[in-house]
Amino acid sequence: MLKKTWIILLSSAFLSIFSASSAICGSKTNTSTKAYKIGVGDILSIQTWKEDDLSFGAVVVRNDGKITFPLLDDLPAEGLTTVMLKTQIQEKLSEFVEAPSVTVTLVNPVSQRYYILGEVQQVGEYPLVKKLTVVQAFALARGFTEWASKDNIILYRRNGLEETMIKIDYDDIVKGRLNKDILLKADDIIIVP
Repeated sequence: MLKKTWIILLSSAFLSIFSASSAICGSKTNTSTKAYKIGVGDILSIQTWKEDDLSFGAVVVRNDGKITFPLLDDLPAEGLTTVMLKTQIQEKLSEFVEAPSVTVTLVNPVSQRYYILGEVQQVGEYPLVKKLTVVQAFALARGFTEWASKDNIILYRRNGLEETMIKIDYDDIVKGRLNKDILLKADDIIIVP
């Protein structure tokens, strides 16, 4: 009888965790369809078909958000998608090249970083190369030190001029409240006291 009770309890706990993670994953797939916006420091590859002089393996987006391109001078790149930048380059190049075919590829997303400080094994700056949650960030930082206060973790987030402070309770997430495992955004700062 005791064994059956444990099996039922474990099964219901698993189902509630599975349902919560399915809900979170469902919302992640909706946000993952958003196109990547080019940022300062990103490295792009720009290839113009049959035009070696107009093809470059590593173009860095400058601090002013622009790139330099032969014949076209400085072009704004920050905030655009690779498709938008490709269209802009093709339109401007059409004055100099007949029917230009341009490919813009993101080589290194340097602008997409987050930071983790405090009582973790490995503090520092980390690339935001995929959809990461707070718990995954802790795993990349190799976990907590023995002095970490896991119920007082703070996430600082900037949205333009607005700054938000979000309290993260790791123990709540571990207990199955997966809706509290927040997706990270570029320039987020996690502090583990």
